[in-house]
Amino acid sequence: MTASIPAVTLRTGHEIPQIGLGVYKVPDDEACDVVLTALECGYRHIDTATLYANESGVGEGIRRSGIARDDLFVTTKVWDADHGFDKTLRAFDESARLLGLDYVDLYLIHWPVPSRNLYVETWRALERLHREGRVRSIGVSNFHPHHLERLMGESDTAPAVNQIELHPWLPQRDVRAYNSRHGIATEAWSPFARGRILDDPLLSALARTYAVTPAQILVRWHLQLGNIVIPKSVTPSRIRSNIDVAGFELGAEDLEAIGRLESGERTGQDPDVHGQ
Repeated sequence: MTASIPAVTLRTGHEIPQIGLGVYKVPDDEACDVVLTALECGYRHIDTATLYANESGVGEGIRRSGIARDDLFVTTKVWDADHGFDKTLRAFDESARLLGLDYVDLYLIHWPVPSRNLYVETWRALERLHREGRVRSIGVSNFHPHHLERLMGESDTAPAVNQIELHPWLPQRDVRAYNSRHGIATEAWSPFARGRILDDPLLSALARTYAVTPAQILVRWHLQLGNIVIPKSVTPSRIRSNIDVAGFELGAEDLEAIGRLESGERTGQDPDVHGQ
């Protein structure tokens, strides 16, 4: 792992860099260059998904980088339409083919889609992929505690990761606490509330105080909470600055002030209604 990026040890014993690059809405024909830029800047963790339709470009960027496979951490996710045991196995085969990888570091169920009632069956397919060594760690995304309760009650394995929408407007205290109690790492998607929170006056003031950007303040906030965080950008300067957060630490009062921004506002759907 890159020395300047801290890592979290998952319940499987594998380490995940605490900062990664998200590639949601990055077109496939641009993903290669974006991934190359990130890897050149020091990222070693890339987060994609079937939904993003850019696994091929991500894989090409990885190959062109020349970085040893074992030095990289690659996540992808199974989409709603592929829930079910056999469909999930076929979906993983296609993701691995597009990425051009023999194994994936982390495979996630993208959403529970409770209306379809297939996420436990889907999870059993992930367990098989893990047993076979095709996936080093398995986890979920957008799962509330009650989804996790059912999953763990009806299967043999607890998720290594729960990736959820998480930013100061939606700090997900209850979900983070549940994850922590059960040894599940919390990973934040939409860590900047899709950019909308970056103009908040408090973050702007803190950025001036620490001589950094509001985005760097938020990455630091996530790290100090213990979250894994996957900021997304296609702009080289922002890709670089989002990872350059080792030179400062937020004080306790500033962490508390950011915590007071909580409003409950989501930029995505609530997992209980997604897919209905």
